[in-house]
Amino acid sequence: MALGGNPIFNGKNFRGATQAPPVPQAPYGQNQFGQNQYGQAQYGQTQYGQNPYGQPQNLSQDQLQDMYNAPAAGRADVGRMTFDDVIVKTAACLGVLVAGAAVTLVVGLGLASMLMIVGALGGFVLALVNTFKKQPSPALILAYAGLEGLFLGGLTRILDGMYPGVGLQAVIGTLSVFTVTLLLFKSGKVRATPKAMRFFMIAMIGYALFSVVNLVMMMTGVLDQPFGLRSGIIGVVIGILAIGLAAFSLVMDFTSIEAGVRAGAPQRFSWTAAFGLTVTLVWLYVEIIRLLAILRGEE
Repeated sequence: MALGGNPIFNGKNFRGATQAPPVPQAPYGQNQFGQNQYGQAQYGQTQYGQNPYGQPQNLSQDQLQDMYNAPAAGRADVGRMTFDDVIVKTAACLGVLVAGAAVTLVVGLGLASMLMIVGALGGFVLALVNTFKKQPSPALILAYAGLEGLFLGGLTRILDGMYPGVGLQAVIGTLSVFTVTLLLFKSGKVRATPKAMRFFMIAMIGYALFSVVNLVMMMTGVLDQPFGLRSGIIGVVIGILAIGLAAFSLVMDFTSIEAGVRAGAPQRFSWTAAFGLTVTLVWLYVEIIRLLAILRGEE
């Protein structure tokens, strides 16, 4: 699972993204359509409206009008990333994730716990691999989603068994935060400004250090609480802060996707965008279900 913000978009652009190629310039003496400006035929070309062998006759006025009325080629037609591409590929990742979670929800509890560990470790490794690959790999991205599904399914099963209802509440909470963040972003009320980015990075470093210390203390037996230092009022405050960081990470994702589409990024980078959104949503879900479990444990 993701320990911090989006590993794809934080401070990065779409690697390999380029603008559409420039229009080639016509040779000297020719216009942009390859026609000779001085009325002279080039070698191998015909004169006086005659058609060379294998070429169609002159188009009629109706055919020319139909060509003129035809819609211009869109981004998808020229192999550029579009918002629809990102939506479709993100839906594919989330579908694989849900399928992986369903596996751990139907098998025995012992096997589900083992699959949860496999999913957590495998997902972490593939997250790093996908982050540092120069070109996105759909197979590895979908494999990451499947492993994270195993992890989330096992985690949900354990916590929902201890505190019934937290799994469904976490799903609703994740969808709610995602929807609100997207609406605020589209309205222009929330943006990833340089000042906000600096605050985000400082908060992320502090959160990461706290998480590492907490994990070490739990593994060494210094703390015997289920969530270590994240118990009680401190755990609630940290949980709210972490959810806020994950929500801002979504804003960063939306900003990078918007920039990629405007810059005419190659279509394959829609997988990069889908991977980044999946990572952030996994992180957001984990933080929400953990916060709900802490609150229920304090009742």
